Amino acid sequence: MSYSLNSTLLLTILLAIGLFFFLRASSKDRTTIVEISSSLQPIKVLNDLCQWLNLRGWKQTGGDFEQRILIFKGQVVSSKFLAIFLGFLGGFGSCALGLVIIQIYPKLGWWPLLLGLVGGPLSGIIYFKKSAREEKFELRLINENEDDKTFMRLRAHRDELISLENELGEKLQLKSDGSLFKTPI
Repeated sequence: MSYSLNSTLLLTILLAIGLFFFLRASSKDRTTIVEISSSLQPIKVLNDLCQWLNLRGWKQTGGDFEQRILIFKGQVVSSKFLAIFLGFLGGFGSCALGLVIIQIYPKLGWWPLLLGLVGGPLSGIIYFKKSAREEKFELRLINENEDDKTFMRLRAHRDELISLENELGEKLQLKSDGSLFKTPI
């Protein structure tokens, strides 16, 4: 086997590994807990938060009055465009692997190209199934006095918390430690 075939095989396998980790990351749980404060009264903040969540498709499913918790649930829908795009990428990547295998083992004929018929649909289906899930948004009021500032602990998907802070931050005078906007790198 020549040096160029070895390097092509290695790069093709690395592309397959990259696709695998992308599919894995698309379904990873990114639930985050953040504490937020506001100078407004709790009733105002809670009403506006509930309205905002309802507008975004969240449904209140429960809560606990004594622990001051509200629970909302929402359905995350898979992107059909991304599923199709990943299907094409998986198909082309599988065909590329098949071409490399044909070069290494020419006695197999054209059969390794059929990997594209398996890899393409498989990667699209894996993404589509794993990324569709039910998410929870939990809101817990921490402060005891209703007349003071508002202190809350929110537990939800990281992107939803960032949207909340971006869209309602000024209106509700929300303050957090800013950890949502920091990247781990």
